[in-house]
Amino acid sequence: MSWTEDRVELLKKLLKDGKSASQIAKELGGVTRNAVIGKIHRLGLSNRPNESSDSTEASGGAGNGSDSQEPATGSSGEVTANGTAVPVRKTIVPADQPLPPQPSANEVSAEALANVREVEMKALKISLVELTERTCKWPIGDPATDEFWFCGLPAKPGKPYCEAHVSVAFQPPNSRRDRRR
Repeated sequence: MSWTEDRVELLKKLLKDGKSASQIAKELGGVTRNAVIGKIHRLGLSNRPNESSDSTEASGGAGNGSDSQEPATGSSGEVTANGTAVPVRKTIVPADQPLPPQPSANEVSAEALANVREVEMKALKISLVELTERTCKWPIGDPATDEFWFCGLPAKPGKPYCEAHVSVAFQPPNSRRDRRR
């Protein structure tokens, strides 16, 4: 099956009508859901029901990087004092362009990092063979160099790390979830 101009136009129409990739694949025939998803991605399109349809049309369906407005849902928007949602502007990145850097779910607060750096200055700097069940096993440095060592401070009971490294390694589920938003 090849993507002719007619089939691409039908795909765009069905996508605009809010059809799912599976529904589009059925209607087109001879194509899988994953092939439809891939084509949508390569064209820089989106089938989000809340997305403004004129931004996709204005870009010729190729996603030229122009902004679109999407109604706020959950944490992606702000709610005013009277309870109305304020849309958030999102950038559409063309399929052939790299995504902009996103905050990692593994990022920790600057305060926690400062605390870890302070603790690492006081670390015992022990080797692998010196580790025990009571020492902090947090690795520091590049293992391929001589400048690699383990923290070695007393480990928090029931944990493999000292208190400072536990605060970085083990975070409550709520704080991890909040950073992903």
